[in-house]
Amino acid sequence: MQVHQMLAALSYGDAIGNEALRIQEILRAEGFDSDIFAESVHPEMAGRARKLWDYREVSSNDGLLILHFSIGAGVSTYAHHLPDPILLVYHNITPARWFQAFHRHLAGLCYHGRRELQVFAPRVRLAVGDSEFNRSELEAMGFHPTGVLPLLLEPNRLSTPANEVVLEMFDDEKTNFLFVGRVIPNKCFHDLIKVFAFYQRYIDRNSRLLLVGEWIGFEKYHEALVRMVDDLGLKDVVFTGHVEDDDLVAYYRVADLFLCLSEHEGYCVPLVEAFRFGVPVMALDAGAVPETLGGAGVLIREKRISEIAMMAHAIVTDEELAAKIVGGQDRVLERLEARDDRGLLLGFVQQALALEPVKA
Repeated sequence: MQVHQMLAALSYGDAIGNEALRIQEILRAEGFDSDIFAESVHPEMAGRARKLWDYREVSSNDGLLILHFSIGAGVSTYAHHLPDPILLVYHNITPARWFQAFHRHLAGLCYHGRRELQVFAPRVRLAVGDSEFNRSELEAMGFHPTGVLPLLLEPNRLSTPANEVVLEMFDDEKTNFLFVGRVIPNKCFHDLIKVFAFYQRYIDRNSRLLLVGEWIGFEKYHEALVRMVDDLGLKDVVFTGHVEDDDLVAYYRVADLFLCLSEHEGYCVPLVEAFRFGVPVMALDAGAVPETLGGAGVLIREKRISEIAMMAHAIVTDEELAAKIVGGQDRVLERLEARDDRGLLLGFVQQALALEPVKA
């Protein structure tokens, strides 16, 4: 039996790409013939995926195609016209309005992506979101049946030793605020800078903001952020760009607080990564963030800059408070690690295979 996967891009260090590889690992261990087909493949991932157009060689109405949907792309049009039964995995599409001012092409892809998604409602056998937030969007668009397949956790993810150079540079007496994510507008790096500006100016000058993530394609937004830092006269705001895993491990290890002010997240993997490194988390109540936190961390209800800065200071200066927050995060992490990801995935695969073909 073949269960292949298809996605727009197999990118290095990307959550969707990592999940596709984890799904492939589970499926192959269960005896399924399972390859990944992608429209584009990052050089670091060469050999891990086949060209999208090669799918014609394996296309069959007897197997199953797992289609990862996250943006408007040629892959969706291609998949829609195949005879294969489809299990759609929805990773959310950021509303186009967030990108209009900085990347009009991507804004168009997101706009059309949401329209393309609706076309799949009568086409797929089963649609799952990687969070309840995403599943509810599917249901509102007319998909049925639906389910939740959380992002599959990689047990050995970020188990590599920390980069000693990064540790030496940033493991000092300064208070380190950390955020990890692509430098794009919906993640609200501009608000992180505002909070840090208040913190450094009025609370603790001996502080640093570490912003870990690439900005390729969003150079205009990055340039605006750099100007903002300069205009505010801030010191120790570090934009790292894309980093390797050993660098990322080091950034988590030197962090005193993980601060997320993103206003649109379909899951937000770095929150869970921060849990694993024992970093107390503060995150805005938006999108799937409350679901990902699972009742742990500190959930920010309103984006009030001064109040966020003062709460951050309370956490990094009160060891008992920080330990209480981390203890709650540890309990959520235990639940996540006890979850039967293999069983969840195989259950959805079997459900999709057993369902009657969709009548268009």
